[in-house]
Amino acid sequence: MQHAIALTGGIATGKSTVSTLLKLHGYEVIDADTVSHEILQQQAPAIVELFGPEYVEEGVVNRKMLGALVFADRAQLRRLEALLHPLIREEIMRRAALSEEQGVPYFIDIPLFFETGAYDVKKVLVVYAPRALQLERAMKRDNMSEQDALARINAQLDIEEKRKKADFVIDNSRDISYLSDQVEAFRRQISS
Repeated sequence: MQHAIALTGGIATGKSTVSTLLKLHGYEVIDADTVSHEILQQQAPAIVELFGPEYVEEGVVNRKMLGALVFADRAQLRRLEALLHPLIREEIMRRAALSEEQGVPYFIDIPLFFETGAYDVKKVLVVYAPRALQLERAMKRDNMSEQDALARINAQLDIEEKRKKADFVIDNSRDISYLSDQVEAFRRQISS
């Protein structure tokens, strides 16, 4: 994947906002979360088999209930990942092959890029916000308890470690105007 740039960060660091800003500037963004939601829903029968019928209501996977289970129990999280990750990767790779044909930079928004190590993308952009701000945003955005938000944050590689491993960092610790400026500076950097 010669033209791909992995877009990653942590829960509530602002990856979606950066993704939207990049799209507004005409960049292609393959969203692993969107792909994973599609794959999860396609795998509803397997979810019933692995976790029980209470996690699927009228054919629709109850993501909130399943999330509460897997983020509280690493063994259950590994079971879910073993089911979904190969299928998600296959679909992302299919979409990336189409994007590669364009011959210009594009992004693959992969929240667990470093954790899975499943993607051979050479350049990595991390959207950064300090852990305390992540926690505050996750609780507010997703209406989560502190305990649930911490469980999700702790299920990922620490944001400071991601920041160290990045080729590019966009700081999202302030307001949207500052973030827009950060994205613009990044765009200039990859265009030169």
